[in-house]
Amino acid sequence: MSEPPLPPDIASLAFEAALKELETIVRQLEEGRVDLEASIDLYGRGALLKRHCEAKLAAAKAKVDQIVAAGDGSLATRSFDVD
Repeated sequence: MSEPPLPPDIASLAFEAALKELETIVRQLEEGRVDLEASIDLYGRGALLKRHCEAKLAAAKAKVDQIVAAGDGSLATRSFDVD
């Protein structure tokens, strides 16, 4: 079973922005200053941000993995599909 698509506002975030928001959510939850319902909502958003960050990292790793040493010692890249 595949995961549902991310909400557009999360899917459009750059890795750094998503990570920053995730860090803010973790900090808020750790401080315990948020009521139960808001904590549940924050936790859910945090889980989606985590999934988005993991996907961005996996895509970056795939790009790096495509870098191969060419016969003359220089570096070359190969195109690939992440999806």
